[in-house]
Amino acid sequence: MLTLKDFEEASEAVSKVTQETKLIYSDFLSSQTGNKVYLKPENMQFTGAYKLRGAYYKISTLSDEDRKKGLITASAGNHAQGVAYAAKCFGVKAVIVMPTTTPLIKVNRTKGYGAEVVLYGDVYDEACEYALNLAKEKGYTFIHPFDDPAVATGQGTIAMEIFKELPLVDYILVPIGGGGLATGVSTLAKLLNPKIKVIGVEPEGAACLTASLKEGKVTTLPTVNTIADGTAVKTPGSVIFPYLQKNLDDVITVKDEDLVVSFLDMVENHKMVVENSGLLTVAALKQLKCKDKKVVSILSGGNMDVITMSSVVRQGLIMRDRIFTVSVLLPDKPGELSRVSKVIAEENGNVIKLEHNQFVSINRNAAVELRITLEAFGTDHKNTILERLEKENYRPKIVKTMM
Repeated sequence: MLTLKDFEEASEAVSKVTQETKLIYSDFLSSQTGNKVYLKPENMQFTGAYKLRGAYYKISTLSDEDRKKGLITASAGNHAQGVAYAAKCFGVKAVIVMPTTTPLIKVNRTKGYGAEVVLYGDVYDEACEYALNLAKEKGYTFIHPFDDPAVATGQGTIAMEIFKELPLVDYILVPIGGGGLATGVSTLAKLLNPKIKVIGVEPEGAACLTASLKEGKVTTLPTVNTIADGTAVKTPGSVIFPYLQKNLDDVITVKDEDLVVSFLDMVENHKMVVENSGLLTVAALKQLKCKDKKVVSILSGGNMDVITMSSVVRQGLIMRDRIFTVSVLLPDKPGELSRVSKVIAEENGNVIKLEHNQFVSINRNAAVELRITLEAFGTDHKNTILERLEKENYRPKIVKTMM
């Protein structure tokens, strides 16, 4: 069993390589949820995620002989960077097997720490199997990203820091992929205060722990499908599963759409980039039944490539009705486009794109289609614009926005 002494030793060890990530009180999220919400910004770590904690602590416990064999692991990106950085600190070789779907920023940063990167498989589980085979073939020492008590202990040092800053914390929300972070945080939290509630959060499309807890045993999902690539895991850790059964009070699942709007909220209200997996705990806040409680959301990482970031922002704006596309019909004669533009301008709508289709009807004099992509302030403003267009007899119809 993991003990308080284990976590104290891990905290001392990881303090040599981690950056201080003090809690941030969120006025915005607190007002949205009715709780006092604090953010634990592990996205601000040197490697952009909490994974450095577990990787470094695990490697520190190895013998010199095991380290000199070379280290190998499998990871969708954040554990990869943690192992690569820690290996560099100890001056040893690191080989990282990453899924082919890993964002480019994570691949390049892992290489930047001096690790050898091998791309294999579509998901973590396939990359892990390949890494284990390489470890046997080459004699490398395998560093598991989550199914290892020492790794989980390193991750659990986050809870130690939370309690130091906020001793009376009521709830801690923790993201779940394979379960290492949740194991460390929930175990230490219960050691420090058995009454605290620790809630795990999974993406709906990769809810392997939810399935396992329901079955009462480690269960493998047939497939995973989520934008939260860092938590796209088919099977939770078997070694750490008993800790999760014992110490987690509940597990919440989150839809990908909720991660998209949460990204927008974090950028606009906290000026922070948090990757989709790191946003699980933010998206889950609205599912909590409690009120007036001190709640900490762990933001597990912030490694997101610019292309993914821009895509998520666009989708978030569309989902919040701040960008929408409307189709209107108008006669094909001079001045009609100007009239429509005037109506939209009077309602403070901002035109982003126009598409003029003269062939929607065989009678062009009767009607041509104009598709207008607009920027609005939100749902109420969007509806105001639509009502005005209807009043002007343009027969507006919402169509799917393509950007």
